[in-house]
Amino acid sequence: MESWVRALIDIVRRSLETNSLPIPMDKSNCTEWARELNIPRGGDTIIYTSCMYQMAPMINQLVPWIEKVRGTPLTSLAGFLSRFAGLVIKPNRADIDRANNIMRSIVKALQRAGVSFGYLYEDEPYSGALLYELGAVDQFREYFEERVLKTFEKYGVRRVITIDPHTHYVLTNVAPKYFKLGFEVINYLDLLRNIRVKPKFSGEVVIHDSCLYARYLGKYDVYRAILDNAGVRHVEDPLITGKDTSTCCGGPLESLSPGLSRDIAKIRIQNLARLSRTVVTVCPICLANLSRNAEGAVQVLDINEVVEAE
Repeated sequence: MESWVRALIDIVRRSLETNSLPIPMDKSNCTEWARELNIPRGGDTIIYTSCMYQMAPMINQLVPWIEKVRGTPLTSLAGFLSRFAGLVIKPNRADIDRANNIMRSIVKALQRAGVSFGYLYEDEPYSGALLYELGAVDQFREYFEERVLKTFEKYGVRRVITIDPHTHYVLTNVAPKYFKLGFEVINYLDLLRNIRVKPKFSGEVVIHDSCLYARYLGKYDVYRAILDNAGVRHVEDPLITGKDTSTCCGGPLESLSPGLSRDIAKIRIQNLARLSRTVVTVCPICLANLSRNAEGAVQVLDINEVVEAE
């Protein structure tokens, strides 16, 4: 495991140097969703995607490759192979379109809520979350200072709207330990909590909570309020969906141990299916990992596929 962690950190570091993303992927996929939306470039308030939803389709294709390479003699060549993987492994077009539609739904909801913001397009930096989560703290600090802080300073960013828990956690709980940030951070769910929304889905759902949102970032009740406002009934159980008792989807482990990640996801899916066959997620990593392992047991939807702003 230790040798694979070192190899994985090297893959992430090399990929960030090559395409400013932690995985080998065409960065144009990060901005495809924004075409024809006429979002201003830059500004003091920006939506910060960190390419998280947009990377999910590629992650779905990379995980089986990681499972084959990890623990073999090829591990020592992982950095080289990752570059090759980016040329031959392509994300599914349907998954790309789905991610783009989720992004557009988020943007349109914010606009209908009266929130004004810009976007950094191809200059948007990845947050560095994966480096930190892999324990590469020094590499994270160097990357965050050189790429994230300097880019935000270049554009005069004073307010950042995050759309996923991993990026939000980095900006609110991690980076402030090492840097004095010159910008405010707010999550899009907080901006949508009290606006009028309508359902895009009929029937009962069960919420799979993001570990970060629910237990570390105080959002457990926020996305439930959004579903309530839309009249979407979510089935709750104190052990399966409780703030302190719900379990992880296994997604954060997918690069370290794909097999273990899959086993955790399947257990989580079995428990959620006891309450509803429709699972609502609020995190792109949860969405990708649960969807990839659902095998027809449940339908997994992002919250933005369930409700929309009126």
